[in-house]
Amino acid sequence: MERASPHPTENTPDPAAFHFQELLPPMSAHEAAVEANRCLYCYDAPCMQACPTHIDIPTFIRKISTGNLRGSARTILESNFLGGTCARVCPVQELCEGACVLGADHTPIQIGRLQRHAVDHVQERGVQLFTPAPATGHRVAVVGSGPAGISASAELAKAGHEVTLYEKRDLGGGLSTYGIIVLREPVEVALREVQAARDLGVNVVTGHELGSRAGLDELLAANDAVILALGLGAVPAIGIPGEEYILDGLNVIEASKMEQPTGVGTRAVIVGAGNTAIDAATIARRSGADTLMVYRRTEHEMTAYRHEYEFALHEGITFSFLTQPVEVLHENGHVTGLKCVRMHLGAPDASGRARPEPVPGSEFVIPCDTVISAIGQEKPALAAALGLELDAGYIRVDDALQTSVPRVYAAGDCVRARGNASTVMAVQDGKIAAASIERALGRTPRITLKPTPPAEVREHPLYLAAHGPVPTGPNQIAPAHAPTTETQHG
Repeated sequence: MERASPHPTENTPDPAAFHFQELLPPMSAHEAAVEANRCLYCYDAPCMQACPTHIDIPTFIRKISTGNLRGSARTILESNFLGGTCARVCPVQELCEGACVLGADHTPIQIGRLQRHAVDHVQERGVQLFTPAPATGHRVAVVGSGPAGISASAELAKAGHEVTLYEKRDLGGGLSTYGIIVLREPVEVALREVQAARDLGVNVVTGHELGSRAGLDELLAANDAVILALGLGAVPAIGIPGEEYILDGLNVIEASKMEQPTGVGTRAVIVGAGNTAIDAATIARRSGADTLMVYRRTEHEMTAYRHEYEFALHEGITFSFLTQPVEVLHENGHVTGLKCVRMHLGAPDASGRARPEPVPGSEFVIPCDTVISAIGQEKPALAAALGLELDAGYIRVDDALQTSVPRVYAAGDCVRARGNASTVMAVQDGKIAAASIERALGRTPRITLKPTPPAEVREHPLYLAAHGPVPTGPNQIAPAHAPTTETQHG
């Protein structure tokens, strides 16, 4: 069934009447210095262990405290080329800040905001911190310019390889550009990171879509290796009557970021309870709509982070739990309501969560003029067309992130068969894929292997969700300090 795209309706408020801007303001130099000087600069710092990209957090914070913002940014970007994005969208409460030892009795260090302070300082000024190593003569094609694709491209370009990064959209950046609400990441932040990759010599080709196995074979013929960083697809259909009147939550977010009409009316219902659903609900609420989120399970089963749920409540968004849509009601081409049924939790399903079951005779109608679906994303449809082995619809990869096709690697959301995806995990995937290609070419990766994380990190829910149990082999990587030449020393 064809999915509705955001479009203006007679009830759509004037977008000019509402202002969207980044939620958290930047730190001033004084605020950053004061916050940096709170840091204990721990040895074997828990915050660093909790970061999937292993940023040397104590070092970058110490450099902020001494006024060395370029050196601080270099430390960050050496480990995480998308440090500006991750400073804004990482679940720091669950990762680095959640591990901060000061959090036991005091407020943890605001690591994310300090990281943003340092990275923005150099990227807003167009400062180039790295110079690629001498050309190796090797070529690599990367398909998809989201976080995983940019991360891999940057690492390979730093190592001296010729990298071409293909993007099917008009703008690079993937999810960072199109799919993260402006309140968390403005478009210009994502585009600065695309430009930073270009500055390293990456050839970014937009408007180019890989559509078949023949296209993949052509890339293999022209390159030593190919990385697929395809991301995921659209929001899947709910499968109810009136589906054609439902807006795709990702399309609503994209329209808002591109400053186009979102199609949101005055009474909006969002189906879903993840972080993207909350982003879509936030757009509706800040567009002036009365906004309700419906979810078939309870608050405790929500996939959104707790702080995101609390943010939504603060925004004035309301929730109806144990509620399942069954039909979109409409008249004369306009939505009039969402028919729902009450649910109760039954026996556990395959995921281990209690299975929601309808309560007979509990149907009711929620009056509304807008229904937005944000119940996840479809598996990467292109993967099957490329003839790759799949794992539950995602691309199957080994520990080196190599696919079933020799010299073809995959990274990011398109390989996340074992749980939730995140930007920072995609960045780390890009690094792993780049290091694997370096080894396959008989070279020593510029990023070195790191020992398996300690038990408290291996058992963290976010690590288990994204990676499953961490293997005992040395599959985690962290930055080295050679052979890339920095133009600014920290």
